[in-house]
Amino acid sequence: MLQDGRKGHRQRSREIHDRGRPRDQALDDRAPARIGEGVEDEVELSGLLKQLLKYSVDPDAHRLEVDVSRLRVQIAMSLDGFVAGPEQSEENPLGIGGMQLHEWAFRLKAFREPHGEEGGEVDESTPVVAGMFDNVGATVMGRNMFGGGPGPWGDDPWPGWWGTNPPYHHPVFVLTHHAREPLELEGGTTFHFVTDGIESALQQAREAAGGKDVLVGGGARAVQQYLAAGLVDEMLISIVPLLLGGGARLFDGLGDARPILEQVQAIGAPGVTHLRYRVS
Repeated sequence: MLQDGRKGHRQRSREIHDRGRPRDQALDDRAPARIGEGVEDEVELSGLLKQLLKYSVDPDAHRLEVDVSRLRVQIAMSLDGFVAGPEQSEENPLGIGGMQLHEWAFRLKAFREPHGEEGGEVDESTPVVAGMFDNVGATVMGRNMFGGGPGPWGDDPWPGWWGTNPPYHHPVFVLTHHAREPLELEGGTTFHFVTDGIESALQQAREAAGGKDVLVGGGARAVQQYLAAGLVDEMLISIVPLLLGGGARLFDGLGDARPILEQVQAIGAPGVTHLRYRVS
């Protein structure tokens, strides 16, 4: 009896699913039903309700929004796998030859304008630079990227590489072993110094981002820690045809972790190739 009932239910489900469809029409090429339309089966209604639970209501805009915050990495890398050259220092933060990793960006109008510079080129890399902070509400970075050298901050702590108006314009969370009061600068950028690990930094960044994505700004060690923990959702690696021969290698230090990268985009541009990966 129960078996006959299940057969009948499956038959009715197929009839509902195929209703009004020519025999040669694919099952997935129909326009999706709007909420409340075409829901003629209890199973379909249950599935719809489960999907709606993934959404949150914005009471101000009176619309549904997806509340999904991704952790993204965007970084430039040499052809031999380094994101900074050897002998990094306060005077040479990207190491010997490391500045060449970003020359493709320095000449772009999309890079120069936010830094108060005139002129610049427009090429295939322009959307990559212009969209770097699209839907990003916070950034996490390592102590080396923020700068100031290792050890305690001292009486006159390092203010960062970017002057009084950094390009972030949102909260930035710096991974460090040494506590320090937040550093509030112009343009909406405040640096927060996190001493209790990468997961705490990510949690704080996501809370500050308000549903937007979080960007791992670098350097190599910060990216490695998030990759090894399985927390990265997307990587955009800008590969420069340059052999540095040494320095900070992006994919070192992962231990037994072997993230799976699915390429979803490739953009060829003068002096660089941008590869976007979904990470799992």
